[in-house]
Amino acid sequence: MMTLSDFLQTIRRSLVVLLVATLLGGGVGALTAAVSTPQYRSTGQVYVSVQPGAPDVSDLAQGNNAAQQKVNSYVQVIRSASVLQPVIDELRLDTTATELARKVVSTTTVDSVLLNISVTDEDPEEAARITAAVISSFSRVVTENLEKPTDGGASLVRIETVQPPLAPEEPSSPDLVQYVTLGLAFGLALGVGGALVRQTLDSKVRTRDDIARVTSVPVLGTIGFDATATTSPLVVHSDPRSPRAESFRSLRTNIQFVEADAQRRSFTITSALPSEGKSTTAANLAITMAESGASVVLVDADLRRPRIAQLMGIEGAAGLSDLLIGRTELDDVTIPWGHGNLSVLPAGQIPPNPSELLGSDAMLALIDQLTTEFDFAIFDAPPLLPVTDAAVLSRLTSGAVVISSVRRVSQKQLAAALDALRSIGSKTLGIVMTMVPTKDRGSYDTYYAADTDSHGAPEQGRRSRTPRTP
Repeated sequence: MMTLSDFLQTIRRSLVVLLVATLLGGGVGALTAAVSTPQYRSTGQVYVSVQPGAPDVSDLAQGNNAAQQKVNSYVQVIRSASVLQPVIDELRLDTTATELARKVVSTTTVDSVLLNISVTDEDPEEAARITAAVISSFSRVVTENLEKPTDGGASLVRIETVQPPLAPEEPSSPDLVQYVTLGLAFGLALGVGGALVRQTLDSKVRTRDDIARVTSVPVLGTIGFDATATTSPLVVHSDPRSPRAESFRSLRTNIQFVEADAQRRSFTITSALPSEGKSTTAANLAITMAESGASVVLVDADLRRPRIAQLMGIEGAAGLSDLLIGRTELDDVTIPWGHGNLSVLPAGQIPPNPSELLGSDAMLALIDQLTTEFDFAIFDAPPLLPVTDAAVLSRLTSGAVVISSVRRVSQKQLAAALDALRSIGSKTLGIVMTMVPTKDRGSYDTYYAADTDSHGAPEQGRRSRTPRTP
């Protein structure tokens, strides 16, 4: 069920659509008014009275009350065929009494003996002519038929014209302001309806609430969208004071609280789909952890489409795959990076059996060795839905951190990815939202939002080698 907060967020996300729909509605209203045939309304007013038999005060009062009661009935009589057919015959109109009745309007006010009779027509002169004929026919029908005494003589009801109908100078419709106003209102309503329908049909992950609908796994951090991420992916290194770099530091702090009592901490970084920012997140997270004084190894465990070597600017011809088949030693393929606390293990040659290698005893032994020599081991793994590599690897590490790109992955896809981990007994440590629109960052700040370089770091420097300068 949509809450008020959900409704307001939907409206905010659809402001452009609402604005366009509203303006289009107003434009349609203005266009409709411009192409509509002008209509002219001519109005006349009559006075209805009942003449008493004897002119004393009580009879005059009774006559006035009787006139007021009759006026309410005459409102309907004016639009009857008995009044309108003589008008058609007299003016030789090419219409019927029913059609003419649609052009005639009769009104009165409470406790009044005045009747307003109006006729609308495309010709102002014709409108006035028909109105005058309707008043005349109405007067005859009442005095000569409806209110004529049964014993003969003149009718006690008198109908006098007090305001003769005139040909109007300005059309009564179309009313440009009214048409535009209605068009704007209709366009706005249509836009709101469209936004709500779109929200109902669109199941993309956009907010924390969307993730909460899928899982109770905590959101460890949110990373803002950056159009320059493709050219400058290592924002923690290239622009360390930027808000996006600060987001990675907040993520580092939160992850350090995950499995805080564990002596050996290794994390599988994965996502539901490709291109959600998992490799960029893994690289920046590794750098921030190393900056805090911890010894960190970043392993490119995506043996299908490796990216870490390219991101870090290192040679990746030999690496993890060569190590797992016994072709080389760990010291020969790990490359120091930065200021000495970070080492990178590239993927190496792409093997024909990635899943088997990642789930092998050799991989388990390597993870044990890495977590012994380093404070943190971060594994960049393939996405969960296309292949099983990440799920297999996550069973061997402390657990998986799932990257969820805003507006890219659907709630159903995220749920399927989490189910893939759960089905084999892997632990999902948390979710990181990436590519969050900058305007929405304020509502997505994590609990531990401050820079925490001064606390939360584990024991430092189990491994130190000559670093590679990035």
